Amino acid sequence: MWERTAAVSAVAGVVRKVGGWEPIVLLVLLTTGTAGWAFIEVADAVLEGETQTFDERVVRMMRQADDPGVPVGPQWLQEAGRDATALGGLGWLIFFIAVVAGYMWLDGRHRMMVFMLSASGSGLLLSLLLKRLFSRPRPGVVPHLSHVMTSSFPSGHSMLSAVVYLTLGSLLAAGAGRRSLKVYLITVAAAMTLLVGTSRVYLGVHYPTDVLAGWLAGTIWALLCWLLAHWLQRRGQVEQAEPDPDDPDSAAADAVSSQGSTI
Repeated sequence: MWERTAAVSAVAGVVRKVGGWEPIVLLVLLTTGTAGWAFIEVADAVLEGETQTFDERVVRMMRQADDPGVPVGPQWLQEAGRDATALGGLGWLIFFIAVVAGYMWLDGRHRMMVFMLSASGSGLLLSLLLKRLFSRPRPGVVPHLSHVMTSSFPSGHSMLSAVVYLTLGSLLAAGAGRRSLKVYLITVAAAMTLLVGTSRVYLGVHYPTDVLAGWLAGTIWALLCWLLAHWLQRRGQVEQAEPDPDDPDSAAADAVSSQGSTI
Protein backbone atom coordinates (compact mmCIF):
# COMPACT_ATOMS: atom_id res chain seq x y z
CA MET A 1 0.00 0.00 0.00
CA TRP A 2 2.81 2.38 0.94
CA GLU A 3 4.70 1.56 -2.28
CA ARG A 4 1.62 2.34 -4.40
CA THR A 5 1.15 5.66 -2.59
CA ALA A 6 4.82 6.56 -3.12
CA ALA A 7 4.62 5.69 -6.82
CA VAL A 8 1.46 7.78 -7.28
CA SER A 9 3.09 10.70 -5.48
CA ALA A 10 6.19 10.44 -7.67
CA VAL A 11 4.13 10.40 -10.89
CA ALA A 12 2.07 13.34 -9.68
CA GLY A 13 5.26 15.27 -8.94
CA VAL A 14 6.58 14.66 -12.45
CA VAL A 15 3.28 15.75 -13.98
CA ARG A 16 3.27 18.96 -11.92
CA LYS A 17 6.87 19.68 -12.89
CA VAL A 18 6.29 19.06 -16.60
CA GLY A 19 3.14 21.12 -16.46
CA GLY A 20 5.22 24.04 -15.21
CA TRP A 21 7.69 23.85 -18.06
CA GLU A 22 7.40 26.26 -20.95
CA PRO A 23 6.02 24.75 -24.18
CA ILE A 24 9.22 25.67 -26.04
CA VAL A 25 11.29 23.68 -23.53
CA LEU A 26 9.09 20.63 -23.99
CA LEU A 27 9.39 20.99 -27.77
CA VAL A 28 13.18 21.23 -27.56
CA LEU A 29 13.34 18.13 -25.35
CA LEU A 30 11.16 16.20 -27.79
CA THR A 31 13.26 17.35 -30.77
CA THR A 32 16.48 16.41 -29.00
CA GLY A 33 15.23 12.92 -28.21
CA THR A 34 13.98 12.41 -31.76
CA ALA A 35 17.28 13.58 -33.25
CA GLY A 36 19.21 11.29 -30.90
CA TRP A 37 17.15 8.28 -31.95
CA ALA A 38 17.60 9.20 -35.63
CA PHE A 39 21.38 9.51 -35.26
CA ILE A 40 21.60 6.05 -33.68
CA GLU A 41 19.52 4.57 -36.52
CA VAL A 42 21.64 6.22 -39.22
CA ALA A 43 24.90 5.18 -37.54
CA ASP A 44 23.72 1.60 -37.19
CA ALA A 45 22.67 1.43 -40.85
CA VAL A 46 26.03 2.85 -41.96
CA LEU A 47 28.02 0.41 -39.83
CA GLU A 48 25.99 -2.49 -41.28
CA GLY A 49 26.63 -1.27 -44.84
CA GLU A 50 22.91 -0.87 -45.53
CA THR A 51 23.28 2.65 -46.93
CA GLN A 52 26.34 2.16 -49.15
CA THR A 53 24.46 1.62 -52.42
CA PHE A 54 22.24 4.62 -51.82
CA ASP A 55 25.18 6.80 -50.76
CA GLU A 56 27.24 6.00 -53.83
CA ARG A 57 24.28 6.54 -56.16
CA VAL A 58 23.63 10.02 -54.76
CA VAL A 59 27.31 11.00 -54.98
CA ARG A 60 27.43 9.88 -58.64
CA MET A 61 24.26 11.85 -59.38
CA MET A 62 26.16 15.01 -58.44
CA ARG A 63 28.66 14.51 -61.30
CA GLN A 64 28.59 14.67 -65.09
CA ALA A 65 27.80 11.25 -66.59
CA ASP A 66 30.68 11.43 -69.07
CA ASP A 67 33.20 12.97 -66.64
CA PRO A 68 32.88 12.09 -62.89
CA GLY A 69 35.46 14.76 -62.08
CA VAL A 70 33.06 17.57 -63.05
CA PRO A 71 30.00 18.43 -60.86
CA VAL A 72 26.60 18.90 -62.45
CA GLY A 73 25.38 22.43 -63.04
CA PRO A 74 26.87 25.63 -64.42
CA GLN A 75 30.29 26.99 -63.51
CA TRP A 76 28.88 29.52 -61.05
CA LEU A 77 27.19 26.71 -59.08
CA GLN A 78 30.51 24.89 -58.73
CA GLU A 79 32.11 28.06 -57.42
CA ALA A 80 29.18 28.61 -55.04
CA GLY A 81 29.62 25.07 -53.72
CA ARG A 82 33.25 25.75 -52.84
CA ASP A 83 32.28 29.04 -51.21
CA ALA A 84 29.55 27.36 -49.16
CA THR A 85 31.80 24.55 -47.94
CA ALA A 86 34.34 27.12 -46.73
CA LEU A 87 31.76 28.41 -44.24
CA GLY A 88 32.06 25.06 -42.43
CA GLY A 89 35.85 25.15 -42.31
CA LEU A 90 37.61 25.53 -38.98
CA GLY A 91 39.09 28.91 -39.89
CA TRP A 92 35.77 30.57 -40.69
CA LEU A 93 34.05 28.94 -37.72
CA ILE A 94 36.68 30.32 -35.35
CA PHE A 95 36.26 33.72 -37.01
CA PHE A 96 32.47 33.71 -36.45
CA ILE A 97 32.90 32.55 -32.86
CA ALA A 98 35.34 35.40 -32.22
CA VAL A 99 32.98 37.95 -33.80
CA VAL A 100 30.04 36.83 -31.66
CA ALA A 101 32.25 36.68 -28.55
CA GLY A 102 33.31 40.27 -29.19
CA TYR A 103 29.69 41.32 -29.62
CA MET A 104 28.67 39.67 -26.34
CA TRP A 105 31.60 41.26 -24.52
CA LEU A 106 30.73 44.75 -25.78
CA ASP A 107 27.07 44.10 -24.96
CA GLY A 108 27.98 43.34 -21.35
CA ARG A 109 27.00 39.66 -21.46
CA HIS A 110 30.33 38.36 -20.22
CA ARG A 111 29.04 35.16 -18.62
CA MET A 112 27.04 34.31 -21.73
CA MET A 113 30.19 34.83 -23.77
CA VAL A 114 32.10 32.33 -21.61
CA PHE A 115 29.23 29.86 -21.95
CA MET A 116 29.19 30.29 -25.74
CA LEU A 117 32.93 29.70 -26.03
CA SER A 118 32.69 26.58 -23.85
CA ALA A 119 29.71 25.21 -25.80
CA SER A 120 31.37 25.76 -29.18
CA GLY A 121 34.76 24.42 -28.12
CA SER A 122 33.36 21.26 -26.55
CA GLY A 123 31.26 20.68 -29.68
CA LEU A 124 34.40 20.77 -31.82
CA LEU A 125 36.03 18.16 -29.59
CA LEU A 126 32.91 15.97 -29.77
CA SER A 127 33.02 16.04 -33.58
CA LEU A 128 36.63 14.84 -33.64
CA LEU A 129 35.80 12.09 -31.15
CA LEU A 130 32.89 10.79 -33.22
CA LYS A 131 34.94 10.77 -36.43
CA ARG A 132 37.68 8.76 -34.71
CA LEU A 133 35.09 6.38 -33.25
CA PHE A 134 33.44 5.49 -36.59
CA SER A 135 36.46 5.90 -38.93
CA ARG A 136 34.42 5.53 -42.14
CA PRO A 137 36.48 5.86 -45.36
CA ARG A 138 35.79 8.82 -47.63
CA PRO A 139 33.83 8.31 -50.87
CA GLY A 140 35.98 6.73 -53.55
CA VAL A 141 33.52 6.67 -56.46
CA VAL A 142 34.30 10.22 -57.66
CA PRO A 143 37.32 12.54 -57.42
CA HIS A 144 37.32 14.84 -54.39
CA LEU A 145 37.00 18.54 -55.13
CA SER A 146 38.07 19.61 -51.64
CA HIS A 147 41.08 18.67 -49.53
CA VAL A 148 40.28 16.19 -46.71
CA MET A 149 42.33 14.97 -43.76
CA THR A 150 39.96 13.01 -41.50
CA SER A 151 37.48 10.15 -41.80
CA SER A 152 34.02 10.50 -43.31
CA PHE A 153 31.35 9.78 -40.66
CA PRO A 154 29.87 12.00 -39.43
CA SER A 155 30.63 14.95 -41.68
CA GLY A 156 32.80 17.32 -39.67
CA HIS A 157 31.80 20.37 -41.70
CA SER A 158 28.10 19.53 -41.29
CA MET A 159 28.33 18.81 -37.59
CA LEU A 160 30.61 21.74 -36.76
CA SER A 161 28.48 24.18 -38.74
CA ALA A 162 25.42 22.92 -36.84
CA VAL A 163 27.28 23.06 -33.52
CA VAL A 164 28.64 26.55 -34.09
CA TYR A 165 25.95 28.29 -36.14
CA LEU A 166 22.96 26.77 -34.33
CA THR A 167 24.59 27.28 -30.94
CA LEU A 168 25.49 30.87 -31.76
CA GLY A 169 22.06 31.46 -33.25
CA SER A 170 20.22 29.99 -30.27
CA LEU A 171 22.33 31.87 -27.73
CA LEU A 172 21.96 35.15 -29.61
CA ALA A 173 18.24 34.47 -29.89
CA ALA A 174 18.09 33.81 -26.15
CA GLY A 175 19.48 37.30 -25.63
CA ALA A 176 17.21 38.95 -28.22
CA GLY A 177 14.14 40.80 -27.06
CA ARG A 178 11.80 40.59 -30.05
CA ARG A 179 10.34 37.29 -31.22
CA SER A 180 10.82 38.23 -34.88
CA LEU A 181 14.54 38.72 -34.22
CA LYS A 182 14.76 35.31 -32.56
CA VAL A 183 13.14 33.65 -35.59
CA TYR A 184 15.45 35.52 -37.94
CA LEU A 185 18.62 34.43 -36.10
CA ILE A 186 17.60 30.77 -35.95
CA THR A 187 16.54 30.77 -39.62
CA VAL A 188 19.87 32.21 -40.78
CA ALA A 189 21.81 29.72 -38.64
CA ALA A 190 19.79 26.78 -40.02
CA ALA A 191 20.20 27.97 -43.63
CA MET A 192 23.99 28.23 -43.28
CA THR A 193 24.11 24.76 -41.74
CA LEU A 194 22.09 23.26 -44.62
CA LEU A 195 24.23 24.98 -47.26
CA VAL A 196 27.48 23.69 -45.78
CA GLY A 197 26.28 20.10 -45.54
CA THR A 198 24.85 20.01 -49.05
CA SER A 199 28.09 21.38 -50.48
CA ARG A 200 30.06 18.49 -48.97
CA VAL A 201 28.10 15.93 -51.00
CA TYR A 202 28.30 18.15 -54.08
CA LEU A 203 32.10 18.25 -53.81
CA GLY A 204 32.25 14.46 -53.46
CA VAL A 205 33.99 14.38 -50.07
CA HIS A 206 31.05 13.00 -48.09
CA TYR A 207 28.18 10.56 -48.48
CA PRO A 208 24.69 11.97 -47.80
CA THR A 209 24.39 9.83 -44.65
CA ASP A 210 27.61 11.42 -43.35
CA VAL A 211 26.02 14.83 -43.74
CA LEU A 212 22.71 13.75 -42.23
CA ALA A 213 24.49 12.31 -39.20
CA GLY A 214 26.53 15.50 -38.85
CA TRP A 215 23.39 17.63 -38.93
CA LEU A 216 21.71 15.43 -36.33
CA ALA A 217 24.67 15.35 -33.96
CA GLY A 218 25.26 19.10 -34.27
CA THR A 219 21.58 19.86 -33.74
CA ILE A 220 21.49 17.71 -30.61
CA TRP A 221 24.49 19.54 -29.19
CA ALA A 222 23.07 22.97 -30.02
CA LEU A 223 19.71 22.12 -28.43
CA LEU A 224 21.37 20.78 -25.28
CA CYS A 225 23.39 23.99 -25.06
CA TRP A 226 20.22 26.03 -25.48
CA LEU A 227 18.50 24.10 -22.69
CA LEU A 228 21.46 24.60 -20.37
CA ALA A 229 21.65 28.31 -21.21
CA HIS A 230 17.91 28.65 -20.59
CA TRP A 231 18.25 26.93 -17.21
CA LEU A 232 21.20 29.13 -16.24
CA GLN A 233 19.29 32.23 -17.25
CA ARG A 234 16.36 31.23 -15.07
CA ARG A 235 18.80 30.84 -12.16
CA GLY A 236 20.38 34.21 -12.89
CA GLN A 237 23.81 32.72 -13.65
CA VAL A 238 23.97 34.09 -17.21
CA GLU A 239 22.49 37.30 -18.55
CA GLN A 240 18.89 37.44 -19.74
CA ALA A 241 17.54 39.57 -22.55
CA GLU A 242 16.00 42.91 -21.80
CA PRO A 243 12.30 42.87 -22.79
CA ASP A 244 11.38 44.94 -25.81
CA PRO A 245 8.90 47.66 -24.67
CA ASP A 246 7.38 47.77 -28.18
CA ASP A 247 6.65 44.01 -28.17
CA PRO A 248 3.78 43.11 -25.78
CA ASP A 249 4.50 39.37 -26.19
CA SER A 250 8.09 39.89 -25.08
CA ALA A 251 7.07 41.98 -22.07
CA ALA A 252 4.43 39.45 -21.04
CA ALA A 253 6.87 36.54 -21.36
CA ASP A 254 9.41 38.41 -19.22
CA ALA A 255 6.78 39.07 -16.55
CA VAL A 256 5.82 35.39 -16.45
CA SER A 257 9.48 34.37 -16.21
CA SER A 258 10.04 36.78 -13.32
CA GLN A 259 7.03 35.42 -11.45
CA GLY A 260 8.22 31.86 -12.00
CA SER A 261 11.66 32.63 -10.57
CA THR A 262 10.15 33.87 -7.31
CA ILE A 263 8.05 30.74 -6.69
